[in-house]
Amino acid sequence: MDISGALTPFKSPMVKLERLFYASGIELFAKLDSLQLSGSTKERTAENLITSFLDSGQLEPGGMVVESTSGNLGISLARQCIVRGIEFVAVVDEKANQSAVEIMRAYGATVDLVRDPADGNRLAARRQRVAQLLADNPGAVTTNQYGSERNPEAHYSSTMPEIMEALDGDLDMLFIATSTTGTILGCQNYLREHRLPTKLVAVDALGSVLFGGEAGNRRLPGLGAGIIPELSLQVEPDRICRIPEIDMVRGCRLLARREGILAGASTGAIVSAMGQVLPELPAGSRAAFLVHDSGVPYLHSVYNDEWVQENLGETPEPVDIGLLEGDAAR
Repeated sequence: MDISGALTPFKSPMVKLERLFYASGIELFAKLDSLQLSGSTKERTAENLITSFLDSGQLEPGGMVVESTSGNLGISLARQCIVRGIEFVAVVDEKANQSAVEIMRAYGATVDLVRDPADGNRLAARRQRVAQLLADNPGAVTTNQYGSERNPEAHYSSTMPEIMEALDGDLDMLFIATSTTGTILGCQNYLREHRLPTKLVAVDALGSVLFGGEAGNRRLPGLGAGIIPELSLQVEPDRICRIPEIDMVRGCRLLARREGILAGASTGAIVSAMGQVLPELPAGSRAAFLVHDSGVPYLHSVYNDEWVQENLGETPEPVDIGLLEGDAAR
C-alpha cells in the first residue's frame, strides 16, 4: 500500500484575519498549521527528522526513536513512526499536556514519565532520561529536536517559503513562538539567504531562559525552555516578547471568540505579543503569525476556568468581542 501521502506535511492555508485587531490599520494573516494531520506545525519537524534518519541508514523500520517532548512533537513523531513501522518512546514530565499524552498513546507510542526534579528543570531531567534509554536500547536513536539542524531545515524549506508565496513576498513582521527555536531559526535562515526585510518577533514564555531570560515556574507546556537549546544560539530575533501564562490564556480565548480559531497556548502568547507590538507599526503594514497547534488538547487547561484559577491564580475576565483597548487609537 502506498502511504507516502500520509507522511508528508501539506501546504497549510494562510488566512487574513479581519476581527482580531480590526481597527489597528494592520493587515494580519495567520498560517493554520494547526490543520496538519497531527494537529501542529511539528508535523513538518517530525517528518524531516525521521526521514533524515531513514535516509542515512541510522534508523530502519522496526527500530526505535526516543525523544523528550512536552506534547506536539511527541504526537507528530508518534504518527510518523506508526505509519513507518517504528517504535516510539515519548519522554514526558508531569506538566505534559495530558490530552497530548493520550493522543500519543492512541498512536501506539510508549510514554515514559519523568517525575518533577528537585531543581525544577524538567527539560534537563527529560533529556537525561533520553540518554539513559538510548544506552539501554542499542540501535535506538533520538531525533534531538533541540540540536538537530534538520529541525530548522523543515521550516527553511517549507514553512517560510509557503508564507512568502502566499503573501507575494510582501511581509513586514512575522511572529513565531519559541521553544526548541527550530521554527524561528529556519524562518530566519530563509529570510537572510533571500535578503528579505521581514522582521522576526520571538514570542517566549515568562520564566523561560531563552534569549537571556530568567528561569521561573511554567505550567503550560510547549513554549519556552528551562535550558538553552543548541539551536537557540544561532537565533537573532529582531524583537523578543516574554508573555505571562495568564496572558497566553487571554490570547487563546480572544482568538477563539473573535476569529473562531481554537489554538494552543503558544499561539495565545503570540496574540498577546501582537497586542503589544502591532500598535507601534505604521498603518498599512503587513504582519503574520503561525498558528502552531490546535486548542483541542488544551480544553481542560487553557479553556477551563477552574484549571486556570487553580494553576494561575485568577480567572480571565469574559472576552469583550468589541473593541480592544487601543483598537480605536488610530
